[in-house]
Amino acid sequence: MSSRAPSHASARPAAPDPSSATTDRRLGDVDALRSVALFSILVENIAYFATAFPWHGIDDPAFSSGLDQGVRWVVALLFELKFYLLFAFLFGYSFTLQFDSAARQNAAFVPRFLRRLAGLFVIGAAHAVLLFHGDILTTYAVLGLILLAVRGIRPRTALIAAGVLTGIVALFMTMSALSGTVFAPDPAAAIAAGQESTEALRAGPGSVIAEHLRSMPQMLGALAGFQGPLAMAAFLVGLAAGKRQVLADAGRHRRTLRIIQYVGYPVGLAGGVVLASTGGTTRMNMFAVAISVLTAPLLTAAYVSTLLEFFRTRSGRRLAAALTPAGSMTLSNYLGQSLVCAILFTGWGFGLVGHVSPLTTVLLAVAIFLLQLLVSARWLATHRYGPAEYCLRAFTYAVRPAWRRQPN
Repeated sequence: MSSRAPSHASARPAAPDPSSATTDRRLGDVDALRSVALFSILVENIAYFATAFPWHGIDDPAFSSGLDQGVRWVVALLFELKFYLLFAFLFGYSFTLQFDSAARQNAAFVPRFLRRLAGLFVIGAAHAVLLFHGDILTTYAVLGLILLAVRGIRPRTALIAAGVLTGIVALFMTMSALSGTVFAPDPAAAIAAGQESTEALRAGPGSVIAEHLRSMPQMLGALAGFQGPLAMAAFLVGLAAGKRQVLADAGRHRRTLRIIQYVGYPVGLAGGVVLASTGGTTRMNMFAVAISVLTAPLLTAAYVSTLLEFFRTRSGRRLAAALTPAGSMTLSNYLGQSLVCAILFTGWGFGLVGHVSPLTTVLLAVAIFLLQLLVSARWLATHRYGPAEYCLRAFTYAVRPAWRRQPN
């Protein structure tokens, strides 16, 4: 991918509105959206903590009632393959904010961002080995190098490149379907493998780590051929949106937001129905996944458009205020979710893997997130950053930043 080399002025994202109120609202909206993505990612990820069978392309046979299937269907319809795109979009958008911050401070951006990516990679690698093999932080760190290299890309070119990447993944999935590729061709073998993984995850910490390492090649393959390119596409859309300051004042884009909702909901939900009706991301029907690759971004965009409009209402401002603290310390909360789930479900703690129904699993996700909202608000009342954010910031800026807030 290449584009005409822009001048320094065109490469630098436009400066944000100097108005403090506008800036605070913009950052609040971004953090509130991060918080929504945080909850939604938890709803998806906790299913892979609660049972090992989906990792092998089959639902847990211990939970096959109509209610169990219905819960899985709803999660696949509304959540699967949607909200990791929002996380990635916000990563690309935040990149422009970091770029602009460095420019205002007359600081060298590239070394600072490279240190940030290195720190993110180390944290992600530890997360993948110790807590959750489905880690996304290492992928973000690697893809961040590409984002850094193309930071001068024009918004229109970035959107075109994102569309091309998405189309390539959809085409790959379609060709896989036409060739007869099936994610779990032998149900009996999948059940046996799922049971073996369940027992490994139930055992002590050493067994949990060994199971994570054993599954790493499969995870890396999925990241390289599927989730990575789609995350990169979302990075580019976020980069384009950041350069256009789309989230700085959503009111200026009300007509566009409405159009996105009118198109995104029917098309995105239709794709979600296809995915859910064919087993979601567990069974990975290649045709259904190809359709979802093309339609899920539209549903994600519709979700975001609806939230941005709602955040402008009185009730929406209260909701955004409640969500913002958790979104301000997303890294700590993302890692915290995995820590809590590892303690609940694996040999790091209670070893409940394989014993919790899909409905109870979703309710646990809700409870964990509500607790995170409370803890995040209490924490940020006395601290400037979450624990993980503090460590990453110290490494990124090569200084020891002030952590506690000064009392009034």
